[in-house]
Amino acid sequence: MTKRRAPKPIRDAVLGACVALAAAASPSLAEGVERGVVERGPVRIEVLAQGSGPAVVLLPSLARGAEDFDQLAALIAAAGFRVIRPEPRGIGGSAGPVEGLTLYDLAADAALAIEADAGGRVAPVIVAGHAFGNWVARALSAIRPELVRGVVLLAASIGTEIDPGIRASINGSFDPALPEAERLRHLQRGYFAPGNDARVWLTGWHPAVARMQRAATAATPDRSWQRVADRVPVLYVAAVEDTIAPLPTLARLQQELGPRVTLAEVARAGHALLPEQPEATAAALIRFARELPQ
Repeated sequence: MTKRRAPKPIRDAVLGACVALAAAASPSLAEGVERGVVERGPVRIEVLAQGSGPAVVLLPSLARGAEDFDQLAALIAAAGFRVIRPEPRGIGGSAGPVEGLTLYDLAADAALAIEADAGGRVAPVIVAGHAFGNWVARALSAIRPELVRGVVLLAASIGTEIDPGIRASINGSFDPALPEAERLRHLQRGYFAPGNDARVWLTGWHPAVARMQRAATAATPDRSWQRVADRVPVLYVAAVEDTIAPLPTLARLQQELGPRVTLAEVARAGHALLPEQPEATAAALIRFARELPQ
């Protein structure tokens, strides 16, 4: 990525190269990852954490879990950050009621993980949400502003209507009744840029979690939480070949999210983004995090 001054899109080749070097030199992705469970009433949230330094919280996409961030988390931790990954309800060791939820309930699950990792202190974090996770990140910044000092939206929809054919591919991607070859075609069409290997996402889907998350989104009664950049600095990381959340202009982002938003474009990536371009994605997030006031 080639650097431009904010608020224009950020394309930082130097930082990207540094992150790539860190990836080559880093140990196993699983090394140094702490796993624990935090509880509040009937809710249990499994949390993966690694590294030390200012905290970055990673929230996964629809029907998917924390493992999607394995590469990204290792790169961010190697750059000097504490990375916290709460699993959504219904994945891993996370459990709790799945009926009658709103996005605010899912945001409260993330808050539970943040507070537990901070040991009861109020220590504001950067929260990054991938695709569906962006809704939870924005909701968290609205209901618990004292916990959030910056938000990163990764391949996030910002009000654009999704083409019905692409929506069919989203649903087909994790439909266990479909043959693998058909699911692969849906994954390639909906999530991956041409030439990138969609097979890496054949596994890792949780259809029951998708139903819960979609119901929670539909049940969230207002949309005031969406303009997150009215409250905190926001980085929008756009996948240039995203068919679900097409590349927006900075003006469109400011209209939808608020004035405190910058844009980073990641080439050769679709909506999946994380398995396609982990180094470039990490580079954009790390740069944003380092430029925020402590």
